[in-house]
Amino acid sequence: MLTMEGTTIVCVKKDGRVAMAGDGQVTLGSQIVKSGARKVRRIGKNGINVMAGFAGSTADAMTLLERFENQLDEHHGNLLRAASALMKEWRTDKYLRRLEAMMIVADKNDVFLLSGSGDILEPESGVAAIGSGGGFAQAAALALLGATELDASEIARRSIEIASKICIYTNDSIILEAIE
Repeated sequence: MLTMEGTTIVCVKKDGRVAMAGDGQVTLGSQIVKSGARKVRRIGKNGINVMAGFAGSTADAMTLLERFENQLDEHHGNLLRAASALMKEWRTDKYLRRLEAMMIVADKNDVFLLSGSGDILEPESGVAAIGSGGGFAQAAALALLGATELDASEIARRSIEIASKICIYTNDSIILEAIE
């Protein structure tokens, strides 16, 4: 059975700004089936300003994104409480336990990587990345963060561009969101 693959998401926190970028490629086996998928989104209502990026099965990721947005509303925009509630639900619900996806969620203060094993990880470096090209994007972001004066948005964008030159499951059709 062929599975959908191909995502690179990177989130960079620098100088009071947070930026998240994702590529647009979706691959089925050895074929590119979509080059402009939107895997980074702004979510939240009533003045809540949060970004989310996802990797994994599209249906699974969309289910988790919807559940996370509900938790965010329920916890009045508190990112950590919403992430904790989603992780509890993800680990204990019989249906959700089987979902195969990862997410990065961020607001102006925090960045968290969420996994199906119940992890809520806060990167020490201010950089988080997921997906098939995530390691490449993270390495690029860390190098740019330490060696340039680029802002968070430009570091995130360039990191995806660099990953797209290395990872066959990543392209340079970039969606970028930022919060100041």
